[in-house]
Amino acid sequence: MRVSISRVEKNGKITLQESGGIAIVTIHRPAAKNAMTANMWKELAALGKRIPKNEKTRVVILRGAEGLFTAGSDIKEFNRMSIDEANESFGYMEEAISTFEEIELPTVGVISGPAMGAGFELALACDLRIGTPRTKMGMPIGRLGITLSKSFVKRIVDLIGPSKMKDLVYTGRLLNPVECRDWGLVNYLLDEDTNADNYAISLANIIKEQSPASLRAAKESAAFANSRLDIPLKSTFEKSAHPVDFPEGVRAFVEKRKPNFQSR
Repeated sequence: MRVSISRVEKNGKITLQESGGIAIVTIHRPAAKNAMTANMWKELAALGKRIPKNEKTRVVILRGAEGLFTAGSDIKEFNRMSIDEANESFGYMEEAISTFEEIELPTVGVISGPAMGAGFELALACDLRIGTPRTKMGMPIGRLGITLSKSFVKRIVDLIGPSKMKDLVYTGRLLNPVECRDWGLVNYLLDEDTNADNYAISLANIIKEQSPASLRAAKESAAFANSRLDIPLKSTFEKSAHPVDFPEGVRAFVEKRKPNFQSR
């Protein structure tokens, strides 16, 4: 087994294990619910670009350490950033997410905990998703003054449609495991007695026995079909961090109070 460890923060790291035709990427920052810093997003993108270079790899598993996935981006880090720095960080997120979305290999996400905001998007970038009794998914960005980019919105709309996408953003609610299954956000919902990581490996072993050409064609055709359904989303926002609402939303999050938004 080949193991790569990228330590990007004092208490954060991303690991890549490659063995038996399976690449397993693990996000490690459990003290912060595996919330991702800008540097972690950059490292995740770099690992994602490296994976296809190993010709023996047939399937990719994306998971979080200690029974978690990722709660998304580190909001406390945003509180120390300027608007320009925050928007740059959103660029790192999109690069990492799109990197995993565009990998030619089949990808399986183990969503064994919260997947919110950018973490939700990262989960949706996977071809298949495994849920557990601790899975929670949603896009609670309205209280942070984040204006979703078209690529972020399209991933959600492609899977669940525009009305449900608006429901998640308008209310900020988190979906429980059964709702995640019923909405089609997870392909498999495990019970308490089933080990999610073992299940993911078993699923990966089934997938890697299929024709690589068949799998690649299916993934490419699905991407083409979604592109035909592209929705012309008109938006006045070209940046994800709103110059007025984003700083207030982040400060309110850190200070554990309700935000006082002033934009109109």
